[in-house]
Amino acid sequence: MTGKGGARRMWYVVSIMIFNPKRDPKNGPGTYDLCIIGSGPAGLTIANELKDAGITLCVLESGRHKKSSGADKLRRVVCTGVIVKEQSRERIFGGASTVWSGLSSLLDTVDFEQRSFVKMPGWPISRASLHEYYTRAAEQYGFPSPGQLDARYLAPLRVRSEWRPTWDSLDEKVFLASSPVKNFGTDLKKIFEKDDCDLFLDATVMKLEAAPGGSHAVSALVRSSDGSRFRLEAKRFVAATGGIENARLLLNSNDAHPSGLGNAHGQVGRYLMNHPKNYYGVIVLNKPVKELPYYFGHTKEGLAGYAGLRLKERAQKEKGLLNSYVRFEPLYPWSDSPGIEAFVTLVRGAKPLMNAWLKSKKASVVPLRDYSETGERSETQHELTSLTDWLKLFGPVLFHIVPVCRYVWSRLIEKGAPPVTRIRLRNFMEMEPRAENRVTLGSTKDAYGEPLPHVHHECSELDKRSLIELHRVLGREVAALGFGRLESNLADEQRWPIDHDASHHMGTTRMGSDPKSSVVDLNCKVHGVDNVYMAGASVFPTSGCANPTLTIVALAIRLAGHLKSRSRDIGSR
Repeated sequence: MTGKGGARRMWYVVSIMIFNPKRDPKNGPGTYDLCIIGSGPAGLTIANELKDAGITLCVLESGRHKKSSGADKLRRVVCTGVIVKEQSRERIFGGASTVWSGLSSLLDTVDFEQRSFVKMPGWPISRASLHEYYTRAAEQYGFPSPGQLDARYLAPLRVRSEWRPTWDSLDEKVFLASSPVKNFGTDLKKIFEKDDCDLFLDATVMKLEAAPGGSHAVSALVRSSDGSRFRLEAKRFVAATGGIENARLLLNSNDAHPSGLGNAHGQVGRYLMNHPKNYYGVIVLNKPVKELPYYFGHTKEGLAGYAGLRLKERAQKEKGLLNSYVRFEPLYPWSDSPGIEAFVTLVRGAKPLMNAWLKSKKASVVPLRDYSETGERSETQHELTSLTDWLKLFGPVLFHIVPVCRYVWSRLIEKGAPPVTRIRLRNFMEMEPRAENRVTLGSTKDAYGEPLPHVHHECSELDKRSLIELHRVLGREVAALGFGRLESNLADEQRWPIDHDASHHMGTTRMGSDPKSSVVDLNCKVHGVDNVYMAGASVFPTSGCANPTLTIVALAIRLAGHLKSRSRDIGSR
């Protein structure tokens, strides 16, 4: 690799200086100080943090700037248990941030503690040690701040609520999304205008090639959609490809070690966790309510979100339960209408109009009128890949015009929403880390002839018991407060109904101090390999119930700081 501004600049194309390996796959660009695999929130955060560190770095992205059929084929996965959505595994510049809703929350103190009823070790770092990184994630990357994610920040909303309960064994947990939602690819693409920061698109890493003995990775074997291959050498590698692909990459890197790179103790791919979700349970109110923006959802000062309910940490510890939560969702006459979802999607798609409306409402609290206004993207929203797909949305809007009109009226007229008599529960579970929930290499091959990941994860008895107890306590307390009655028979269900993929794939390269029960150390370096690091939710030892992206970015900032402190070892000039 030549020096700054030298001959290697000839490799770049278009205005943001993208090196495309399809141009000349036979000639490599030299040896980088740092190679980051994956351009999602974790990978691009690390690149952004290190862009001025005086090192040469590159980011390898399997997809392109826009969705492509070739990249979409690489999303395939073989599943048993909870079925993983392919849409949660985007191959595109910006990664998962191109499709997420932005909903964020903090991991809780109990998530970092060693719990006697959880067999595996907990985090080797404390919740307090992440505070500065959570704060920086908010200041630099557009997340809500730790202060805004404290229940006290939303306390003023209780003043305008018709019901202000005092809970005994329940805590309120805040979930917020900034608006507009951050797309890391769009917002951070200027990184690659720098001479020492390169981006490779359509560059799928098949494996990391290690020196004899497997303690040092030498190069990444890269393939493009036109069939070309090349090797990219680097002094250090960071894998930031998601909870499933991080494990798959290590397992497939089996030249020096037959079981995979960093897998001397068989830990790679194990302890997969998710946040299984689904609707179950309805609160029938004793008295109708119209406004509960704190629980039902709202927008305020450019943030959209709500407060969920979980068991207090003392109750969790006393009863040996995990940290699941439920969200209140009011049932309106238009709830579950395909026309409403299509209409909301169209409005969201008209970004200038949507942003202008949100800007006009920043000074006030705007109650949400439908779950589709905030929360994870639906299947409909994920599949919008062409103008034809967008035009098709007008069909359900017209077919369901009556509920759409009632919804629009409630949106335009502040007091236009009808009274709520029933509240549906949206459930989100914490899963315990179990060795049998795992990612392995399957027998089916992908488009490049490599083994597809086989993913197996299902809820344990502890997972289920934790949510059953949360329902029991919630039912007892809403009745004692005179609010209503909870209709829920979770404990009697023969088939567990909370079984949808939340697209939060965590734990497959877990962090820990002992290589016999973890894959990376507290600095996210793979045990036994001196120059390979993992970034993203795959390093989570436990999952809590919080959406993981905020913690992913906080840990990425932390990892970048560690790498920067060692920049002299990786070629600072």
